[in-house]
Amino acid sequence: MAILGQIRNRPWLLMGVIALALLAFLVNPDSIDKVFGKNPDVLGKVNGEKITREEFNDQLFVLQQQAEQQGQPKNGLEEQAWQLLVQSKLIKQQFDKMGFEMTDDYFWSQIQYDQMFAQNKQFFDEKGNFKTQELKKQVEELKTTSAEGYNQWLKTRKSVEYRIMARQVFANISTGITTGKKEAEELMRQRDQMADIDFVKVDYTSYLQKNNIKVKTEDLADYIKQHPVMFKTEASRNIGIAFFPSQPSAADDAAALKEINKIFSGGTDASGGKENFQNTTNDSMFVMANSDMPFNSQYLKPNQLPQTIQSQITTAAVGQTFGPYKEQNFYVVSKLLGKKTSDSTLSRHILIAFKGSPAGEGVTRSKEEAKKLADSIGAIVKANPAKFTEFLKLSSDPNSAAQGGSLGWTTPETPFVPEFLTYLANNPKGATGVVETQFGYHIINIEDKKPGALGYKVANVVKAIKASDATEADVDKKARRFIQQVQGKSFNDFVNIAKKGNYQFSNPKAAKRFDGQLQGLGTEKDGDILAWAFDKKRSKGDTEFFTVDGTGDKIVVYLNGKQEKGLADPESVRDQIEVVVKNKLAAKQIADKITAAKASNLDQIAKMFATTKQSAQVNLLNPSVAGSMEPKVAGAAFGVKKSQLSKPVEGGTGVYVLIKKNETVNKQPGDLKQFTESVTQRSAGMFGQAWLKSLQDNADIDDYRIEIWNKLGNQH
Repeated sequence: MAILGQIRNRPWLLMGVIALALLAFLVNPDSIDKVFGKNPDVLGKVNGEKITREEFNDQLFVLQQQAEQQGQPKNGLEEQAWQLLVQSKLIKQQFDKMGFEMTDDYFWSQIQYDQMFAQNKQFFDEKGNFKTQELKKQVEELKTTSAEGYNQWLKTRKSVEYRIMARQVFANISTGITTGKKEAEELMRQRDQMADIDFVKVDYTSYLQKNNIKVKTEDLADYIKQHPVMFKTEASRNIGIAFFPSQPSAADDAAALKEINKIFSGGTDASGGKENFQNTTNDSMFVMANSDMPFNSQYLKPNQLPQTIQSQITTAAVGQTFGPYKEQNFYVVSKLLGKKTSDSTLSRHILIAFKGSPAGEGVTRSKEEAKKLADSIGAIVKANPAKFTEFLKLSSDPNSAAQGGSLGWTTPETPFVPEFLTYLANNPKGATGVVETQFGYHIINIEDKKPGALGYKVANVVKAIKASDATEADVDKKARRFIQQVQGKSFNDFVNIAKKGNYQFSNPKAAKRFDGQLQGLGTEKDGDILAWAFDKKRSKGDTEFFTVDGTGDKIVVYLNGKQEKGLADPESVRDQIEVVVKNKLAAKQIADKITAAKASNLDQIAKMFATTKQSAQVNLLNPSVAGSMEPKVAGAAFGVKKSQLSKPVEGGTGVYVLIKKNETVNKQPGDLKQFTESVTQRSAGMFGQAWLKSLQDNADIDDYRIEIWNKLGNQH
């Protein structure tokens, strides 16, 4: 794909450079030792193997690139990048232990099976053979023609290598997963064996409606201690948030409407009240002088225009005006300036980049030298288009150069840079010219043109409905009064005062340092709030005031708890486990009541709890009882003697007491060999993620990020 295509589909080409540049100050060799006392470029270790800042930046860059392509936000990916790096290190360590080696030959022999390439037809010939040599050749060309492009390939290759290693490791381990004959026979017996039971179920929900049980912090803590593996956690913070949006008032809305009406049909102050949007003779200049959004000279499809006028534009006459009308937080007036079919254009280009341009990595020529070279090539190609291909080797867009310079068919809606689109729109088939963009100088040759759908050129004067200074001052006053009210108070006071004032309240209870975004908030200040909360100087009960740049929104935060690495703080996971713990407390009460009553039959127990006796047929491998999966009940059914009343069984949805009436065998079709194979296949399918989680749970993982970032905070 061409450079312009890459910019169109991958804006991260620019954003990534910025992101990396922002981190560059961290590696100043003159200050590393003085500031940190240890190398800040080692963010952690996995079983003693370093995770470097460079690796982290590369992984984060790849994730941001993917997010950009999928139209997803690029922030908040730091933790995902870290987890992927940890898993990649663990996989590589296992790969090495097995005696494998990631040689160049091995890489190229396996690349065709990777998800990035396997489903892409362009990498295979007509016979279905992977075009390995062609891909190798393109990589070698990148190495000599584009340092930036080759660097991107190296990052891509690293990701592919990890996936190849993972596939090889899983394949080798999975071959060791087998099912023994005795195991299969026992599983078949459990599958076929059925128990007919009568039972009484005391449902937790019904019981708790009549019996109030309060779950104390100690109850949560006891449950966590009984299940330590489930509640291992990284450092987190419990943060209370009161959000004060700086939203326009009714008066602000009316002021914006008055202003747009004056522009539309009254007269602007600059013209002494004579010129307005309806009578102006220079629409583009009028928009530039009076609109909060720039003039767009492109011809657009109806569905690309403001929604309010989409149905009217097709029958409107040139010069017709619309409005004022409201679109979200804007007032708009529009004027139809023209109609025409939007041509589709087939073009090709040669990009002559210069030092310092986005496509100019590794290029030493100056901007003046680039222009001189481009003009020279342009003059030759204009005189003889057949010579175009002779200069492709000079292009700083190797991907398009490999396709003869072709950019394919484009339309005015194609997200190329404006200068490029303008040239395509204003020149006929066969034209050749030199165009300057931020990427360098393009020698453009228009190969073909064909008419497209009807497009509409519309001038829009837009006025944002903004919060006035008075409104922002009022919001600021409320937020500052609130923080004064809550300073030194308990978290319950913080919550109650926020709710009493009808302020927007949220409470991320387990916010991680590198989450990027806070649940319930989602502003550009989220990262600053997390940094504040994780500062080692912070204490429970601290409050802080933040202003969101650009919007004037105010945020007041309260540090309600600090969870360090280890077992989860009980209150931080209350929402997750309170129901389970409450059910367990209810189960104990129910069981104690049944035991104390010394009931001898199911009818007595049913009467005690105002419920009924039921019947069911249960099976160990499919332990469904009255629509609920209850493995403990199925186990009890096969463990109790026939006609004997069982002890109370703590199930997932209630407490059960049962009597087994009889056991039967329901032999299902299929021989032992088929059953063994199906069990083995199912086990192998479930193995991968479980094995990787086990590796991670038992690995020695050191994470220095919080420590390093805290030190950075102290320096800046």
